[in-house]
Amino acid sequence: MKIELLKTFLEVSRTLHFRLASESLFITQSAVSARIKLLEDELGVLLFDRRQKHLKLTPAGHRLIKHANEIIFMWQKAKQDVGVSGQKTTQLAIGSMMSIWDVILQTWLQKIHRNMGEISLLTNASSPLELRKSVLNRVTDIAFLFEPPFVEELVTEKVAAVPLHLVSTQSNIDIKTQNLNDYVMVDYGESVNTQYLREFKNAPPAKHFMSQPRVALEYILEAGGCAYLPRQMVIDHLRSEKLTLIKDAPVYSREIFAIYLAKSHKADVINQAIQYFPEITY
Repeated sequence: MKIELLKTFLEVSRTLHFRLASESLFITQSAVSARIKLLEDELGVLLFDRRQKHLKLTPAGHRLIKHANEIIFMWQKAKQDVGVSGQKTTQLAIGSMMSIWDVILQTWLQKIHRNMGEISLLTNASSPLELRKSVLNRVTDIAFLFEPPFVEELVTEKVAAVPLHLVSTQSNIDIKTQNLNDYVMVDYGESVNTQYLREFKNAPPAKHFMSQPRVALEYILEAGGCAYLPRQMVIDHLRSEKLTLIKDAPVYSREIFAIYLAKSHKADVINQAIQYFPEITY
């Protein structure tokens, strides 16, 4: 099975449109259709329901997304590993939840680049369950999660605590009356969500629910509203006064953990890389 077929499938599953997928992939729309048809023939299933005006993923299509991402990542890992094998370079495969990439990992990668020139980086974003499985299967060397699994084979290390501040596009919010209009609830996990619901029990129900802080930030900047967001993500918007920090609002914290195999042959490299993790103090 060609990797190009899976990449085309993922792009069509993202856009649910052959023309938009063709524009993103810089190929013709007929080539996109032909690739999807070839992939469906190889698998013996329909991946998209074409009976309606708009494309819809079939149950088989939904199941293939996870496998397609895994196969493409493994292929990238293999190509990079083979390509650097003749050099004095060690590949480090890093996985994380998307929200953690947004919050802190970009800075960490820059430090690795400046201080560990012998490291070749390969990154991936996935769900906590898939990240754990990927580390246990030695596909990913180190992964970052909000809530680490308790698995004997894995080493778990806290690397950061991210402060979450209530920010708003409005400056007239009274925290005592809890007049949080257009509040966007960002999913930081059960512990943070429970604290918010307990302390803001008199506030109006959240208008929107979003899983990624970056998405929530872009939304309130455009449409207005308020949300709990990582301070380092909004600092520039606070300085430019596009956002206001709500005074006296409780500050929450989200811990970030690194997980890796206890018997990993890259344990020394992983431990060295973790030392460059930035401290967050606000």
